[in-house]
This record gives sequence, structure tokens and C-alpha cells, in this order.
Amino acid sequence: MPCEVKLRFVVLYGSQKGQAESLAEGIAEVAEEHGLVAELSCLNHNEKYNLEKETAPVVFIVSTTGDGEPPDNALQFVKRIKKKTLTTDHYKHLCYALLALGDTNYANFCNCGKTIERRLQELGAKQFYATGYADDGVGLEVVVDPWIEGLWKAIKGALSKMASDKADLLKGEAGKSPKGTPNLSIPHVQLNLLRITDHQNCDSIKASAETVSKCATAASSSAPATQTAVSDLRPAFPAGSSVLASQSRGTASVSTSAPKTQTGNAGVPQVSLAASLTCSLPPLSESPLNVPALPPAYLDVSLQEVDSVEQIVGLLNKETLHAAPISRAVQLTRGDSVKVAVLLELDMSAHPMVTYHPGDSFDVFCPNKATEVEDMLHRLGLQDQRNHQVHISLLKDTKKKGAQVPSYMSKNISLLYLLTRCLEIRSVPKKAFVRALVEHTGDCVQKRRLQELCSRQGSADYNLYVRDSGLSVLELLAAFPSCSPPLSLLIEHLPKLQPRPYSAASSCLRHPGKLHFVFNVVEFPACSGRPAGRLGLCTGWLFDLINPVLVFPENDESSSSPALPKIHVSLRPNCSFRPPADPSAPFIMVGPGTGVAPFIGFLQQREQERKEKPEAIFGETWLFFGCRHRDGDYLFREELEGFVSSGTLSQLKVCFSRDEQEEEEEATTSAAARPRYVQHNLLLNSRHVTDILLKHNGYFYVCGDAKNMAKDVNNTLMEMIQTELQVDQLDAMKTLAGLREEKRYLQDIWG
Repeated sequence: MPCEVKLRFVVLYGSQKGQAESLAEGIAEVAEEHGLVAELSCLNHNEKYNLEKETAPVVFIVSTTGDGEPPDNALQFVKRIKKKTLTTDHYKHLCYALLALGDTNYANFCNCGKTIERRLQELGAKQFYATGYADDGVGLEVVVDPWIEGLWKAIKGALSKMASDKADLLKGEAGKSPKGTPNLSIPHVQLNLLRITDHQNCDSIKASAETVSKCATAASSSAPATQTAVSDLRPAFPAGSSVLASQSRGTASVSTSAPKTQTGNAGVPQVSLAASLTCSLPPLSESPLNVPALPPAYLDVSLQEVDSVEQIVGLLNKETLHAAPISRAVQLTRGDSVKVAVLLELDMSAHPMVTYHPGDSFDVFCPNKATEVEDMLHRLGLQDQRNHQVHISLLKDTKKKGAQVPSYMSKNISLLYLLTRCLEIRSVPKKAFVRALVEHTGDCVQKRRLQELCSRQGSADYNLYVRDSGLSVLELLAAFPSCSPPLSLLIEHLPKLQPRPYSAASSCLRHPGKLHFVFNVVEFPACSGRPAGRLGLCTGWLFDLINPVLVFPENDESSSSPALPKIHVSLRPNCSFRPPADPSAPFIMVGPGTGVAPFIGFLQQREQERKEKPEAIFGETWLFFGCRHRDGDYLFREELEGFVSSGTLSQLKVCFSRDEQEEEEEATTSAAARPRYVQHNLLLNSRHVTDILLKHNGYFYVCGDAKNMAKDVNNTLMEMIQTELQVDQLDAMKTLAGLREEKRYLQDIWG
């Protein structure tokens, strides 16, 4: 009998931090189980695929970064397909499916995916499967898992349809029957429930996610959740390729997570709920599980003792990184403030070629916390091999598609350097990693719980105890002491240690050779799995670093310390989030808390320009600032009031959300009329704001929290436009979209 020929399809991904890439790899890896062959490639590697001649179905997995921009490894592809010289039938032969990853906390949700889809359709491509829009704000798996589960049937249907069309074409040619060009379009697969195309639809998905998690939430103590930057983390292997857990129902019910029964006064048994990271409750603890397939191992890792430690400490990239001493550190908030805000000044005089503009940001490269690196070495049983050289190569028999040694792993690094500078050991473990940990866990109860956390049935528990709590890999391992993963597993699953971006809070014109930035010291509260709270990785490291030279505003003088600490930084130019090129154009800035940082640079630049060009015409400048307390965390108060006095800042609108009463001059204002947040002040100045934007071609800048503030400001701005222009919500949305398109509504926001 002839060998069965497996049908092929193409998987293309665009990924900034590894999420889309991991999903694409997962699809490619399980394709064989469905009798298919997947050809995997990054979108920018156009030498490995050819869409102009591709006859097989194509699956796109793409994420969005920045302010709706394509990932770096998809940028060239997007530019290519956006060329105006391409004809409307350029991709008429192509059939595709697309999964877009995004976050509704940001304005341009899944913008890269939407851009690619729109352009493919404009060029004649046909869709064989409804697009999925996955929201990291509620959990990617809400959309990703069912989308991938339905993908296989859709691909086979598309292949069948294409084969049928080809057979009809050949039959027609054989019979010399002129049928014309066959219609190779593939009918849409109805998966409308997955199309989260706007915020209204997203609300229904959030409600669905809340329903799923209702049982676990009701059965657990209300541990405080902390939002973490999930963009740096790799996603779970798709549950669409799940298998039934090997444990039987009887075995699963032995779990120590079973509820404790007590007898009440009336003799009626009462159940004491004790769900946690390590313990579950019925029905989950008694249910059969659908757990993801085991991700294939692909790295061979060994440690070798060497004579010279200095040769393997690893080198930072000297071309893009600059070591800059901290010349000044000032705590901007009072000691009793909820948050601690610090201004750092870096001495960049040794790097005269490094220039920045107001609105630019830069990366700070921080190491993992030394005590956590030590804990990880002990957890892996490798504390005596910390200075051994790490050798990493591909397993010869790996089944992982597109397997490669991580590019950021230098050949001559020590184990200590690997854990300190290369791997994000603070990262939240994704489901694929949790699934892999199952195989290295000895205790059957702990193994069962890990299976629950990575299973489809345990998604609510995973979100509650791992994802939403920002639990780190080390904290997860501490909670499951019988789990002993090999070093290779960490290298395979943990993402690269990413630098942390900060906005420049100064202007080179005002402070030549200096660079200022501001940060809040981030705190992660205690939760199930984290007995004690901890500080953010970079902000905690910086705060410890500058403690010896830290001063307060009233004593703000340059430090005379002879041994100033240095940090490594790299510039991240931002060509759009900058003051208007035309100085006569008016602009409005909204920056509560540390969101005011880039606007200090804007105003310093404007003040210097006004001094240098006294005859020039400068437009109005407005700043909306807010904080908790006037006397506690009013950042840059003296400098802002100085900008007003000099005429650099036309209007300064401030509000204080936690002050019980205003100052004496505002005592007659009713409490209801007092603005608590920046959006309230915007409403009070609605006419002026809309006039600046719509009548005088002004600019509107927002910097700060994406999850709440930026959304509230956007909604308020839309409400103001509705009221002032007397239009409906749809027209107001179109007006805002026009401002964004013209780059006159700009955001620098974070989750």
C-alpha cells in the first residue's frame, strides 16, 4: 500500500515577547496528531515562505505592541502588504485564518491583527475560519483555547474544498468545458462568539470569564490581586490539543484539598472552605481533567567546571547599552504616602552621542534579585555549580517545530550569570510550564493539583492563584516542594529577562549631559502562594541601589558621595509622543501621578525655546495633573507652579482624590463639584478643551495607567465631543479616531 501523504498548511507568526510565537509553535507541534503537516515561520523570514504562490491554507498568529504597532518581527511584512502598488487580486489565490492577540486595557486593541486582516481582504484573500481576537486583559485562553480547538476541522474543510475545486477544474479541462476561473474561496466558519472586535463585545467575554471563575472565587479567601506586565510572558500550550489526565476519579478525590466538615449548633454539617494555590475543592478536585499535551523537550543543557570565572561572567551589549552613574536621587513623596515616588538623575556626560528628546523613553537593565537567584540555585540543587559554564544545544531527536537555542544565550556564561541576567525568574509560569512541571513532581497530591492548574477545568483557579496574583516561578516551586525540574526546563520555558522602560522626565536643553526619570516603588501584596509581599523587580532594585544617596526635596542637592552606583540604560526613541513640531500649535497634557514625567520634559523644552526665541509665537499649553494628597504626592509642585509663573504653562488643573477638604480658598465649593480625578477636571473645562482640539488643531497627550485612567479619559473626551458638537456616540468615536489617525491624540500608557 502506498504511504499516506499528509496535507500541509502554513503557520506564520508575529510576536514581540513570545506569546504569539509560542501559540504558533504549539499549533505546529500537534498538527501531526491531526494528520497534517505544518510549515512554521516568522513573518519577517519571507525567504522561508511565499504567499504570492502559496496554495495551502495559511494561519496567522499575531500580537500587537506599543501604541497598536506590529511586533518587530512582523514590521517588514506589514510594510510589504501595505504597498499601494499591489493590486486588488494580488492574494486572490490565498485562503487564511487569523488569531490576533491584544489587550483591551490599551486603545488600539489587536490593531496589528486587524491591519493584516483588512489588507489581506483588500488584496483578494479569502477567510476560511473566523478571526479570533484574544484579550490579555481577561485571559488569552478565553478565546485562544476554543479557537485552536475549532481550527483543525476548519483547516481540513478548507483543504477538502480546495481539492474539490481543483478536481472540478481538471475535470472541466479534460472535457474541454470552458468554465472560466474556478472560485477558490472558502466559506466562513461560524465562530462569531470568538470575535471580540470592540469593548462592548469584550464586556460579554469578561462576564463569561467571571462565570467560569465563580465557583473558585466563592470558595476562596479574597486574596489581593496585583496587575502584572504579562506582555513579557509566554502563553500556555493550546488546550485544543488536550488529553485526559491519567488519574482516575477515585484517585483525584484523595486530595487534601477536600473540604473540612464541622458540625454546627443545629447538628447540621457545615463545610469549611479552604481553597488555595495548593488545594482545590469539589467539583474540580473530583473531576476528570483535560490537560494540555506535554510540550516536547528540545534543549540539551550541561554544566562544565572551568578554571577562570572571569571568562564566563557574560557581557552586556556595549553597542546599545550605556553605563551611567546615578548623580542624584530625590524622593518626591512624603514618608506617609501610599506610594513612594523617586526622581533619579543619570550622568550621561560620558556618552555625548546619546541624545534624547522630550517624550522619548529608555530601558533600564536590571538583574534578578540576588537572594532569589540563590533560592533558585538551591531549589535546583545546583548551588555548588554556580560558577560552572553552561553548555546549551538542541536535542537531536526533539519533536519541537522550529526549535532553536535562545539567541540571547551567550556561549560563555556561567550558571550564576544565566539566572541573574538572562532568565526572567520572576515571570508568571504559563500553563505549558505548569504542565511540564507535572512530570517532575513526586507527590501524587501535588501532581494532581498542578494538573488542575494547567487543565481546562482549572482555568479559574489558574487565573485566581497564579495569573492574577502575579505569582513567580520561584513562588510556585516553593508551594510544591516535591517538584524538582531540571535546568533545561527553565531555559526552555522562562522568557528572556526584559529591561524595564521609563519615560524621560527632562530636556537636554535644560539639563545637558543629564537624564531624569521618575518611578513608583511597586509593591506586590501577599497572597496564596506568597506568604509575604515583595517589591517590583526593577523598582525594588533601584530603590535599594540609591538608598545611600537618597535625599528629600527640601534637602535636594547633588550628592557628594564618592562612590555613585551605575546602571545600564538604552535609549528607546519615540517619534510620535513628542511636543508638536509647530510651536504655535496648542497642546493639552493629561498625566496624573508619575504620568506627569514626560510632560516635565515637554515644559522644560518649551521654557528654554521661549527664552531662545522671544519673538516666536507659542501655542497654549494645558496640564491636567492628579494625585491622592496635595501635601503628600503632588509631584514636581514647585516646578509646575514655576512654569505657570513664567507663562510656559498656560493652565495647570490639579485635583486630589483622597483629600477630605480643599484649601481655604476653595472652602465654598460644594463637595459634589470638587474634581477628584483628571477626567472630572476635563469635564469642567470641556468647552476650552474641545475648542483647542477641534477648532485650533491642537494636540492631546495622555500618560499613565492604561487599565483605568486612560480608559476614563478616553470616555470623558468622547462625552465632551458629543456634548460640544451635539453629535451621537458613533460620530464622537469617529472624531476621536480621526485625531488618532492625525497623530493629535497620543498615549504613553502602561498596564
